[in-house]
Amino acid sequence: MKIKSVAAAALCMNLMHAYAVPPGAAAGSNANTKVERRIWMAVGERRFSITLADTEAARAFAAQLPLTLDMPDLNGNEKHAKLPKALAARESQPGTIRVGDLMLWRADTLVVFYLTFNSPYSYTRLGSIDQPASLPDVLGRGTVRIVFTRE
Repeated sequence: MKIKSVAAAALCMNLMHAYAVPPGAAAGSNANTKVERRIWMAVGERRFSITLADTEAARAFAAQLPLTLDMPDLNGNEKHAKLPKALAARESQPGTIRVGDLMLWRADTLVVFYLTFNSPYSYTRLGSIDQPASLPDVLGRGTVRIVFTRE
């Protein structure tokens, strides 16, 4: 009998929760925002999640997806490519570029950084790759084809 009463209590709690908590509130607004700000980057068979910055430029970048770019290497620390459409740039000088930074140079060049280093250049932050440790090996030297998607 005890199992039935535990199951019944759990069912009642679920029903109360369903009617007492408005849809979406249970997950919290931060959880919903985080999901909306997530995009994906694929290099061959490897897939990386990217958390976008909460900026106009990042939203405009996401609106261009899906996007496939052949990205050549520059300076042994980054991949870059012209975007099909310029974005609203709000440049700042980060000082230190971090492995996994996704940036906009000027208004129309997407840059994926795969090493950490100091830089005097200004960029518009678009987001960051969530687990970037393997980027140096995955991106390597030379040109790579990178696919950016919402899912």
